[in-house]
Amino acid sequence: MKSNMGSIDRGLRIIVGLVLVGLALTNVIGWWGWIGIVPIITGAIGSCPAYSIIGVNTCGTKQCDKK
Repeated sequence: MKSNMGSIDRGLRIIVGLVLVGLALTNVIGWWGWIGIVPIITGAIGSCPAYSIIGVNTCGTKQCDKK
């Protein structure tokens, strides 16, 4: 899968995902907090299927060329 996310986007996704899962684990929020797994996975692989569909790319050209 081709990378379409920059480092800031990836980092924010992982942080938000971890916070959501952590809140779900501690019963602060409901079961829906487990949706945080999705941004963790997309941030880890550096590619977002939704971005591909709508044509968004937050990765700079130099950064994407390295992968």
